Amino acid sequence: MVFVRRFLPSMQLLCSFEAAARLESFTAAAAELSLTQSAISRQIRALEDILGSDLFHRERQTVRLTRAGEAYAREIRDALNMVSAATLGFRASPRGGSLNLAVLPTFGARWLAPRLRGFADAFPEITVNLTTRLAPFDFALDHVDAAIHYGMENWSGARMVPLLSEVVIPVCSPEFARRHPLGRIEDVLNVPLLHLASRPDAWERWFTAMHCPVTDLRGMVCDEFTLTSQAAAAGMGVALLPRFLIERELQRGELILALDAPMSGGERYFLAWPAERRDYAPLRHFREWLVQQAEQDALHHVVAEESERSF
Repeated sequence: MVFVRRFLPSMQLLCSFEAAARLESFTAAAAELSLTQSAISRQIRALEDILGSDLFHRERQTVRLTRAGEAYAREIRDALNMVSAATLGFRASPRGGSLNLAVLPTFGARWLAPRLRGFADAFPEITVNLTTRLAPFDFALDHVDAAIHYGMENWSGARMVPLLSEVVIPVCSPEFARRHPLGRIEDVLNVPLLHLASRPDAWERWFTAMHCPVTDLRGMVCDEFTLTSQAAAAGMGVALLPRFLIERELQRGELILALDAPMSGGERYFLAWPAERRDYAPLRHFREWLVQQAEQDALHHVVAEESERSF
């Protein structure tokens, strides 16, 4: 993209405008930027001359953004945040660059974070910056290089590589299992169920897979995996959770199988990235490393399951 210089106001003008718009005061902006009120006023007027329109309504001793000024302030603030993030990323890793990755909170904490030391050892010149995200987002608006996605391979405009499939299991606390007999699929219908907000139909799909269709499934709703697993461990009900994300709780005995009835879904975890970042070196190295980690993890679980069946 070729920038037209006359459409690029100086950074000083933009910073003064952003502060005045955010604080709704030329005086407060001047104090924040260690300038005089008259200097801020002159800079705002210079920016308005470039734009050919007023950014503020000036009413006696107060200023108020115009409607167009509000929209411009949002975009300028986003642009300044991008410049700041790019500068911070460069300072953090001046030799190899950085990778900004959006991750699902529990996947990031339970699966990815414990493995990142391996990537850091292999590529010490690359800094990985993590941000958590539950809801889907647009690569054009959210400034990340890649994201961990769970679902189907249907992210429009993105490139994707599959990582891990998922097996969900019904789990509860040992104390809950003692209070509620759970020998049959039908028994699960008669106990409190814990629902995950991001997967509202998970229990319905599980009962269908177990050939026990239902129409009314009530119970407590939690907005993320960790809270759901903690509620189950506290004896609040039976939760349907991915086995590989609750291995610690299973090993410690905080959660146990409510019923030996696993279900494999058609959805998977993917690494997704915008097409234009395909050849970005930090992303390329991370993608290759992450796929290798996922393959090793899948092999580990196959071996573990075969070992369990042998006893």
